[in-house]
Amino acid sequence: MSIQKKLSLLFTVLVSGFLLIFSLIIYYSASTNRTNEFYNLLEKEALTKANLLLDTQLDANTLQTIYRQNREIIHEVEVAIYDGNGNLVYHDAVELDVVKETPEMLDRIGREGKISFLQEDWQAVGISLYKGDRQFLVTAAAYDDYGHNKLGSLLQTLLIAFSLGVLIVYLSSRYFAKKAFSPVGEMVKEADNISVSNLDLRLRVGQNKDELWQLAQTFNRMLERLEKSFESQKQFTFYMAHEFRTPLARIISDLEWATKEGRTSHEQHVTIGQVLTDAKKMARLSTGLLDFAKASFDRAEINFRSIRVDETVLEASQLVQQCNSNYRIKIQYMEADLDTPEMNLLGNAYLLTTAFSNLIENACKFSPDQTCSISLKSLSGNAELLFSDTGPGIPPEEREAIFEPFYRGKNQQTVAGNGIGLALVARILKLHNGQIEVHALEEGGTCFQVRLPLE
Repeated sequence: MSIQKKLSLLFTVLVSGFLLIFSLIIYYSASTNRTNEFYNLLEKEALTKANLLLDTQLDANTLQTIYRQNREIIHEVEVAIYDGNGNLVYHDAVELDVVKETPEMLDRIGREGKISFLQEDWQAVGISLYKGDRQFLVTAAAYDDYGHNKLGSLLQTLLIAFSLGVLIVYLSSRYFAKKAFSPVGEMVKEADNISVSNLDLRLRVGQNKDELWQLAQTFNRMLERLEKSFESQKQFTFYMAHEFRTPLARIISDLEWATKEGRTSHEQHVTIGQVLTDAKKMARLSTGLLDFAKASFDRAEINFRSIRVDETVLEASQLVQQCNSNYRIKIQYMEADLDTPEMNLLGNAYLLTTAFSNLIENACKFSPDQTCSISLKSLSGNAELLFSDTGPGIPPEEREAIFEPFYRGKNQQTVAGNGIGLALVARILKLHNGQIEVHALEEGGTCFQVRLPLE
């Protein structure tokens, strides 16, 4: 069952419940009012007939004749009068005697002064009346045919109104639910048209900033992330094919050339050296791609523990110098932090070492003297690291793009690289809730400013 139908049914059931409660309250109120009004009418009728008989000395036969004649047309009130001793003084129709007064009933009327009760379908009242010093006990009973007919008509009207109300509510709820969910249907149709080949399509966003507007916005943001992810995969596949194809082709060509007859040992040695260079390049590329994939994991899937920032920077510098002995690295601890022997943070030592190594190697590659200057300090609960070089600098329009995967700036084409390093650094720092910014130095060169939250 669709949500639209469920909402219609739930709304109909809810409103029907309210209508039923209101109908029951109306019927109960009408029934109670009818009962009380008829009891009052019986009391007045009993007092009137008792006064006619006792005060005016009207002939009892005349009253009985009137009762019998009226009883054939309408439900006339049957009245009986007893004295204080329980002796019958007057009765409209002794042979009928609907109330069937008993000594106990008469005694109760005398004690309480007034009672009301039901005798089968007839309502009855009992009244204690004094005429001078004499006590009389009067009972009156009748069937409220008119009142019951009105109550039956009211019940029928309420049932018809309830049925029509439920039908109207259901049809109205279906109409409004369909109208309210029509944008959802349009969104479904638009979403069905989106596939891998046209991820640039977006859902239309309405003017009303309601829940559907939020849903469309969220879905569009998800599509943007998916589009970027697919583009990254395409770039990754293209880059892998392009970067691995060239060294592989050279390796195959060199090995085929070296295996031909007549090659001297010197020529074969030179060829092996070229093959080794290409193999190392491929190894560095595959390592970078694996690190990049690891840095793309969810934070919850990576092991974090307390590590020291200064030790991680020192380890990264040693790794860089092991691979490039001609690189020079200068590490400076700011004087303001001499009283802070430890700068601990929650992080993954391998990933942070990889990030710092890339920043150090990047600075050394672009510095004419192959030197990277590092300064480390604590500032407002963060570890701030500056990686500076004396290279040609980065144009302002490229400072944001350099952190995109496989991007290489115009002035970097003369330096070996694969466009993964800075993108890897940005992702690792994001996993550690860190930030990185690029600044141009006044004396020339570039400074990468890194901030990481301390424990």
